[in-house]
Amino acid sequence: MSRRANLSLMFFRIRHPFRPSPIPTSPIPFPPSIHIMPTSKFHSFSKITRTHFAIRHDLRSFSGGSSELDHNKEVDTINLKFAEAREEIEMALESKDTVYFDEEAECARAAVNEVLSMFEGLLARLPEKDRGALQRSMGLKIEQLKAELQQLDE
Repeated sequence: MSRRANLSLMFFRIRHPFRPSPIPTSPIPFPPSIHIMPTSKFHSFSKITRTHFAIRHDLRSFSGGSSELDHNKEVDTINLKFAEAREEIEMALESKDTVYFDEEAECARAAVNEVLSMFEGLLARLPEKDRGALQRSMGLKIEQLKAELQQLDE
């Protein structure tokens, strides 16, 4: 750095010294004994009350209760459990002639039963139109899972 730049920087620091920053505000409500001063003139989150969050949270109730988004979320959960159940079956098949087979087969059966109960529960709650669409999209996967489970019993 040139000498002139060093002098400019030095004079700037003399004119504008570093100051400690004020205590920041928090959106978390504190007990009344603690008073926090806002650090700027902009909107402070410390003035937000619980009603602001409650209003945002309760907006979902105006959408008519359960929605397609809820069903999609549950389908995603079933797909995740399906993948876990297939892994359990695969691990059980790998240990077919070992001492650990019975334990791993039982884990695989429990995982498959969980997937089947979640799928059947979702089918029971859906209207007829959506039930047919779900059956077409996931029915083959569920049948595949049942067939793979039968391989354990052979």
